Amino acid sequence: MRALRPTVGTFTAATAIGIAALAGIVLATAGSQSAQAATVTLPPVNGQFDYQIGGAYTPSSSVAIVDRDRNSSPVSGKYNICYVNAFQTQPDEASFWTGSHSDLLLKGSNGKYISDPDWPGEYILDTSTAAKRASLTTIVGGWIDGCKSAGFQAVEPDNLDSWNRSKNLLTQANNVAMATLLAQRAHTDGLAIAQKNTSELGSTGKTTVGFDFAIAEECQFYGECDAYTGPYGNQVIEIEYTDNDRSAYTDACAAQGRTISVILRDRDVVPAGDAAYHYEYC
Repeated sequence: MRALRPTVGTFTAATAIGIAALAGIVLATAGSQSAQAATVTLPPVNGQFDYQIGGAYTPSSSVAIVDRDRNSSPVSGKYNICYVNAFQTQPDEASFWTGSHSDLLLKGSNGKYISDPDWPGEYILDTSTAAKRASLTTIVGGWIDGCKSAGFQAVEPDNLDSWNRSKNLLTQANNVAMATLLAQRAHTDGLAIAQKNTSELGSTGKTTVGFDFAIAEECQFYGECDAYTGPYGNQVIEIEYTDNDRSAYTDACAAQGRTISVILRDRDVVPAGDAAYHYEYC
């Protein structure tokens, strides 16, 4: 599975103007988005979180929030977040995309698919035009509908920052526009939606896209937690990883462990029972 890479880039006023111009409909529907967002259920603040996107297992009774892949079932009695790889493909779904939806995959000038260099087999989805974003939303939006039908309360669309790996073929504004469509779909389904990483968005994720809370990987390690707690307050879930210096986790616990959910996981977030499994919560 994937645990994301550090974010890069700087958010500026000029970037904000470009995002607003491209998104268009976002600003026009901001009021309705706010109304929709008000009806969703948010995760319990500082509730104990368990990240299970690498494989489902029975969580501890003390766990309040469980995050699982969209193909897994939610856990009764917990707040459940549905993981959706919304901006890249899953390796085991490559034939679905290359066969029927090749036009929605990003390609270089040589015609070859562009993939995530850190996660082989994950092709980057092409969000470069409104038409392609609409087609992608039909597919990914269907997965979000499935999360709702399965009984999840929220959705986590991953790889929002894929433009950083697009060889300059995609822009931040492209992905913000796509994310806005997904947020509208989630809210229509009555689901909360998380901003996954992408600290360079500043407040745009909340005010323009319509994200309700944030899931931040390694924000202590990279010194960017304020980029999430600034817009979202205590509605932030933080994940640190064991292959970094342990001080990132202990510092996170000291700095914000009393106000937001902070956990330490193995990089591949394997299920309990696997030799590589690691989980701590503060």
